[in-house]
Amino acid sequence: MGKASGEGKKTTQPEEEVTTYLEKLRYALDQGNTMITIQEVRQVDSERPLEQTNKYTLAQLFPDESPKEAVRRELRILKANEYMETVKDLRHPNLSEFWVFGRRYNEKDVYIKIRVEIIQRNCVFVMSFHFSTRKFVDNDFPYAQGEEGNK
Repeated sequence: MGKASGEGKKTTQPEEEVTTYLEKLRYALDQGNTMITIQEVRQVDSERPLEQTNKYTLAQLFPDESPKEAVRRELRILKANEYMETVKDLRHPNLSEFWVFGRRYNEKDVYIKIRVEIIQRNCVFVMSFHFSTRKFVDNDFPYAQGEEGNK
């Protein structure tokens, strides 16, 4: 990914901040007026295998569901031990940072990158929800505490 994709400095937030972020995310998702936007086609998709695209992954994981409702449910149950890092968006420096999580579904790692914006109403922007380009390793998760933490 890196800076060519608009990503900036990667940081690790303290575990308490991750927990607080997830609580705020759940609160936002529980509000009926929260808008969820999924980036279905990304610029990098043209350079990747089909299975590493959001559209393909969501269709494979949740074939009989609305992608937005499936993502809403899955984001609600994210845990601090699934947190990987926080990344500044260089393309949109005035917007909030991306928060990156990883989860395992059916023996496949899924990369999840989101941001929450509060403008006139809550908006959850899902940049990535796709099968990972690489296998996750334990040290990708600063708060895994020896657990798998993934489904």
